[in-house]
Amino acid sequence: MKMIEAHNLTKDYGNHRGIFDLSFTVDQGEVVGFLGSNGAGKTTTIRHLMGFIHPQQGISKIFDMDTFSAAKQIQSKVGYLPGEISFLNDRMTGNEFIRFMMEIKENVSAEQVRHLVDYFELDTRIKIKKMSKGTKQKLGLVVAFMHNPSVLILDEPTSGLDPIMQNKFVELIKSEKSKGKTIFMSSHIFEEVENTCDRVLMVKDGHLIADKGIQSIRDTNKKHYTITFATPELAKAFTQVHAGSTFDGNYKVSFLLDSSVNDLVHELVHYDVQDIAVRNQTIEEVFLQYYGGTKA
Repeated sequence: MKMIEAHNLTKDYGNHRGIFDLSFTVDQGEVVGFLGSNGAGKTTTIRHLMGFIHPQQGISKIFDMDTFSAAKQIQSKVGYLPGEISFLNDRMTGNEFIRFMMEIKENVSAEQVRHLVDYFELDTRIKIKKMSKGTKQKLGLVVAFMHNPSVLILDEPTSGLDPIMQNKFVELIKSEKSKGKTIFMSSHIFEEVENTCDRVLMVKDGHLIADKGIQSIRDTNKKHYTITFATPELAKAFTQVHAGSTFDGNYKVSFLLDSSVNDLVHELVHYDVQDIAVRNQTIEEVFLQYYGGTKA
């Protein structure tokens, strides 16, 4: 069952800014990461999904309802965290804001709210205007999850969180995923995406440039090799016959390899090699390849 849909979604702000002919779907129970550089169109897409923007062309749906014409109904059901959290009244305490949101949202359990507040170690007695960015982010996460939504749309959900809270967020996403929740989230933290998502969508200049399953990336990605040679001269000589390899100026050469390792082993017999380190290519490196960059 398709829980989130975008069909030929277009919003042209001029100067190549906006989103263009964007189409994708998110199935029930699927966790999808939305990747792209700043200005690529991630937040514009999410604002369409939340019904804040009317598209110039195309349509987006959640629960099989048009996200613009049925915005109020959808917004009451979806767990949403904006990329830039702002509060209408920052003189409220965290407690007061949570109570206010409990009145707006449907079927909010006080027990669920207490669990989330404790889980994120949130001090709700502080006035919002005195909260740090990380504390405001935790408050936003509590509000997004507190009504036990079946669909969550999260824009940079761990922005401002320390590493411990980032890890707790990852565990929460895994828990929600096990309950069959549908989650669509943008993130700049590639490890977070790799640890939680079933699939990634990559957007560049407002265009969808990749739609890949995490497992397919793991199965088909290249290996990253770092070879330590006995001398800088040997290392430099190796790079001269291997296009795309990088030399650190000392003893190490790094490169990606998708061919048989046998050929590499046979070649290295002719060099004095001190060490070989091998790992799988990361989601970040795949992303950079699509963006025309490289990462050794």
